[in-house]
Amino acid sequence: MKYFVKLTLVVFALMFSCLPANSAIAQEYKLGANDILTIGVWGYEELKLEELAVRPDGKIAFPLVGEVEAADKTVSELTDALTTGLSVYVKEPIVTVNILKFRTTRVYVLGEVQKPGMYEIERSHNLLDAIGMAGSYTKNAAKKKVHIIRQDNSAEPIKANLLNILTKGDMSQNYTLHDGDVVYLSDNGRIDFAKDILPWISATYQISETQNN
Repeated sequence: MKYFVKLTLVVFALMFSCLPANSAIAQEYKLGANDILTIGVWGYEELKLEELAVRPDGKIAFPLVGEVEAADKTVSELTDALTTGLSVYVKEPIVTVNILKFRTTRVYVLGEVQKPGMYEIERSHNLLDAIGMAGSYTKNAAKKKVHIIRQDNSAEPIKANLLNILTKGDMSQNYTLHDGDVVYLSDNGRIDFAKDILPWISATYQISETQNN
């Protein structure tokens, strides 16, 4: 049974990584900085933008409409916002928004996983994705208390119940990850940042700097 649950987790994460950008998952995906979009308006070729990046401030600039907040919106919500804005200038505009390239989020997955390290994840950027990329959890992992440490607030980690995701389908525990987050699975549900996490991050940073020089 344990092996079946582990296999299910890995397969689930792989399914997310293989879905195309125009799938139902993409429709629920929350846009963010560095996502690359293609936007068109039916019958108005001059309004087509092929590679439009969501800026670091979460906004995009679109002809006639101007500045539009894209961050934390789904594709459908952004389409509605652009449609509303264009309606002032275009009669019944038909707007299409597609994700050309998903932004990449770098996270650290450490502790009781098969392959601890830093990973770049796309699309849904959630806890299951990260653990799946690290080869799933080990038999010693305390699945009831998975720690998510935000880059900007390491003193107050989020505690996620991975067991509830696997056994009850409680997706509220499948937290969305931010760039620089640390996902840590311990063997006893406790965490020592200085001992368990800091050495990993320091080593990974040094390797990255060496490769970039």
